[in-house]
Amino acid sequence: MRQGCLEFFGGFVSWLLERLGSQGVVAMTLGHAILGQDRETLEIVRSHEQIHVAQYEKWGVLFIPVYLGCSAYLWLAGKDCYRDNPFEQQAYREEAPRVKN
Repeated sequence: MRQGCLEFFGGFVSWLLERLGSQGVVAMTLGHAILGQDRETLEIVRSHEQIHVAQYEKWGVLFIPVYLGCSAYLWLAGKDCYRDNPFEQQAYREEAPRVKN
């Protein structure tokens, strides 16, 4: 458990994430659970995914349908259903800067 969330990675989680989206997904948040490809990926994306946890806490059970609804609307409008999604834009805006070694 990290920052109030359960984190899962590897095995079935990696298999599942690789099959989501056209280029695979490195991580995703479902409520207070964060799924990641591996431990290193979770270290990199944790700040971003924690924003989604806060969004979930604000929206409750509506978060996932509203997120998916935004993505569907954007896709139908010919926009990027991920990058143009307001939930993703907020997460990218507010995530902690990454330290480069």
